[in-house]
Amino acid sequence: MLALSRKKNEAIVINNNIEVTILEIKGEQVKLGISAPKKVPVYRKEVYIQIQEANKAAMASVGPDDLKELL
Repeated sequence: MLALSRKKNEAIVINNNIEVTILEIKGEQVKLGISAPKKVPVYRKEVYIQIQEANKAAMASVGPDDLKELL
């Protein structure tokens, strides 16, 4: 993991097309602004984990016969 120090209104750039800016710092909470292309999904980690778990559950409920019907 890369750890960087940034101050309010400073930013980092990822892969030439994603910019993360520190908008506000209050105590232990930091507000981030993220500029990314619309095709790049951006999720809070807890939401991302829920999506992954839902996808795994959906795949577990699909059997080979279900796939044959789709094809």
